Amino acid sequence: MTLLGAADDPSCYSRLVNDWVCMDYVSDRQQEIVDATVQHLGITVVSVVLGLVIAFPLALLARRLPRLESAILAITTGIYTVPSLALFPLLVPFTGLSATTVVIGLALYALTILVRSLLEGLRSVPDDVRESATGLGYGRGQLLLKVELPLALPVVMAGLRVATVSTVALTTVGSLVAYGGLGNLIKDGVLTNFRAELFTASVLCVVLAVVLDVVLVLLQRLLTPWTRGVRA
Repeated sequence: MTLLGAADDPSCYSRLVNDWVCMDYVSDRQQEIVDATVQHLGITVVSVVLGLVIAFPLALLARRLPRLESAILAITTGIYTVPSLALFPLLVPFTGLSATTVVIGLALYALTILVRSLLEGLRSVPDDVRESATGLGYGRGQLLLKVELPLALPVVMAGLRVATVSTVALTTVGSLVAYGGLGNLIKDGVLTNFRAELFTASVLCVVLAVVLDVVLVLLQRLLTPWTRGVRA
């Protein structure tokens, strides 16, 4: 009788119980959760990479032409102040209800951090290092790729980490166009008062942000081995 009663007990994510933490939900909806996490990760990574691709020439242009620096920084900062609730719908007529809409919007938001970090990183390179490299016969392109960018990496990576973590959070807003990754689960959990779904998706967002941050830290250590020697 006891076993029968235990078997008939409602699930921890039923309407009668609705617990915040429910491993039954995770088990029963495993594929749905995995799909949402993969989508969230993909949109985040592509958005940050696209933002970096756009930010790099903007930072170089701002450094090369100081008169344009204020305008470039003002525009990238201004974009960040546009609410996502407005930006995504503004993009929909051009890109449709697709992941592209979310990626473009998030890449634009990342510019305010990435452009500034690239500028500050390049400015952190000592002038005497540039002069020495020029004296050794380095052209402008070689100076940038072989001297300035490697020395600017610690500052650039710090900005990239901030941009990545913030993009993980902003990706959830993509649920406005049905491409929000874990944000889709969060939105559904809020609308239906489904606590297990809301809590699980929120925790996974935090875990995803921490994992990506750790990956970037390890990548920075790999790309800047000389900084380990300095610390030692």
